[in-house]
Amino acid sequence: MATSESEMQARLLAQALPFMQKYENKTIVVKYGGHAMGDSSLGKAFAEDIALLKQSGINPIVVHGGGPQIGAMLGKMGIESKFEGGLRVTDAKTVEIVEMVLAGSINKEIVALINQTGEWAIGLCGKDGNMVFAEKAKKTVIDPDSNIERVLDLGFVGEVVEVDRTLLDLLAKSEMIPVIAPVAPGRDGATYNINADTFAGAIAGALHASRLLFLTDVEGVLDKNKELIKELTVSQARALIKDGTISGGMIPKVETCIDAIKAGVQGVVILNGKTPHSVLLEIFTEGAGTLIVP
Repeated sequence: MATSESEMQARLLAQALPFMQKYENKTIVVKYGGHAMGDSSLGKAFAEDIALLKQSGINPIVVHGGGPQIGAMLGKMGIESKFEGGLRVTDAKTVEIVEMVLAGSINKEIVALINQTGEWAIGLCGKDGNMVFAEKAKKTVIDPDSNIERVLDLGFVGEVVEVDRTLLDLLAKSEMIPVIAPVAPGRDGATYNINADTFAGAIAGALHASRLLFLTDVEGVLDKNKELIKELTVSQARALIKDGTISGGMIPKVETCIDAIKAGVQGVVILNGKTPHSVLLEIFTEGAGTLIVP
């Protein structure tokens, strides 16, 4: 006998129920950006996922990036993007555009998508409620010709030095879903542009989040046979970096996961944000990406 749609839905709910109970009243931070952000159908699916987490008694927090959008706006304004060691140099004029794009247009676009589901999202950045303080990032590179280490001056690129969770704790008790742009003030009065991955890690660490999800454009960490690794401890992840299994752009992603765990996050997941409803698949099933745990 053919299974009816209602029976299928009942089975799916029965399978999801233990996961709903596991994460009830827990905080899940989701870093949203990259390829998923530029696709309207994926954006709608992402907003629906975040709304469903809230409806299931979970406390979701969204942190977003916006590198391509910043680059496009700088181009429109006739400001040339300069890069040092693969990182965008952010001068005084550039940081104004960065704040306008991240805390303005992108942030409000995500807020609107979540609000369209019937939930209440609120757009924030690190400046709101003195949530995050930053200082000028200290980055060094080895000059390939002289083999001498030099310090990069990236301008107003920052790193998080302090997170005050007061505002986020208040919002967790409300019906609001925070959507946070990675822009923060320094004690020196300057505004700093912060890497969205490290910003999300700092927020998740301060809140001792149950999960931090990094939505990327890959399935997760792959082994030498290009098969997905479902779970890794921090020591296993470090060993895979050492033996070259984890290489290229995956190294900084995994190192950011390790930093977040050291900061207090219970588990960090790298998963493919180009898969529709990837957040729900990760949280309400056996998992869709690579989970890194202490």
